[in-house]
Amino acid sequence: MIWDYDGATALGRVKVVSADKTFVHVEYPNGNTAICFSEEPSDFRVGDVVFITETSLETAPPELWPSERSWVGVIKLLHATEAVVEIGSSLQIMPRPQELTLHVGNTIEGTGLETINRVVSDTPIRYLDLANVDDVTIRQFKEPPENTYSFEDFAGSAGIVARAKELIETPLKYHQELEEIGARPIKGVLFTGDPGTGKTLLARIIANRSDAVFYQISGPQIMNKWLGQSEELIRKIFEDAAKQEKAIVFFDEIDSLATQRSDDSHEASRRIVGQLLSSMDGFKRDENVVVIATTNRPQDIDSALRRPGRFDWEIHFPLPGIGDREAILRKSQPRGAAADLPHAIIAEKTDTWSPAELVAIWSEAALFAVADRRKKILEEDYLGGFEQVTTQRARKQAERTSRDEGLIQ
Repeated sequence: MIWDYDGATALGRVKVVSADKTFVHVEYPNGNTAICFSEEPSDFRVGDVVFITETSLETAPPELWPSERSWVGVIKLLHATEAVVEIGSSLQIMPRPQELTLHVGNTIEGTGLETINRVVSDTPIRYLDLANVDDVTIRQFKEPPENTYSFEDFAGSAGIVARAKELIETPLKYHQELEEIGARPIKGVLFTGDPGTGKTLLARIIANRSDAVFYQISGPQIMNKWLGQSEELIRKIFEDAAKQEKAIVFFDEIDSLATQRSDDSHEASRRIVGQLLSSMDGFKRDENVVVIATTNRPQDIDSALRRPGRFDWEIHFPLPGIGDREAILRKSQPRGAAADLPHAIIAEKTDTWSPAELVAIWSEAALFAVADRRKKILEEDYLGGFEQVTTQRARKQAERTSRDEGLIQ
């Protein structure tokens, strides 16, 4: 019997035999497969261990096949003779063992794709389940007061800084005095504006100036890494913040975490919004905590979070005008920048640029200087950096336009 096959000489196991027994589908131990063909019907059956040689398939001792690795899955559906099992992120149909009592939701252990060995738990256990949120977990989001930032680092609208001081720094510094007056505490402030306009930086500056513990929470980070325990994590962070003399709880991109609730909303999103509302409403008058959140899509935030006692105060971060752009370029320039660089010219050419994009000019300029083996950024480096960022902005804008047009179509 002469076999034609697609693979290398090795140990294999028969997975499928065609109806006429001339095609045999063979699996290698590493998961790769081969299809072997013979003009004459074979005697191989599914599960047989074989040697694949240059010219034939030969029966091999079953004990040569490596032991199956066990897997853990969750029963999703049961029929009389079959079970649908969720293993990782995929669904598998396999024979239902009659000797085991199975129920939908059981966590089971099995081997291969044919054998369910035992019930591990009566309830689902999934890969994304996490251990209890503890102090070690909270420390990942917590930064003690540091004197590393000042308002001099924020080169933008003086009006933004003044308003932030009024709404955040003053209540934190004079919490006791405001309580004695009987004023309603300011608990939530929403920073709105385009990406890169300095919202996160100003929050850090205020925390430093106020000697407040700073908790930074990223919406996308919680929704991805902490899916399944986001609510407990938020609750624990608020509890920890309430124990501090002063604290700022900062939510970056809160629109990705607390979108408008509706009948079509994901259950996890509804639970997170509910926990945020509960945590903000649960503050006691003697707890010196201010919650800051950033977004460039305020219309997407659940409306309940914008009511009095929550995020009822807002500071808008506009794109900088020409004077602010020149100030940002001057304040952000590295020590190695030459004197008398044309900041006014660059400021004039960068209408609608964000502070982050302006600062990026210096990174590109430094690359030009280093490539030329210089330790000083000269005018040609500065202009070259401006051209590089201009090109990057144009490319990103083209990508956004193409994506938006695709969505419309």
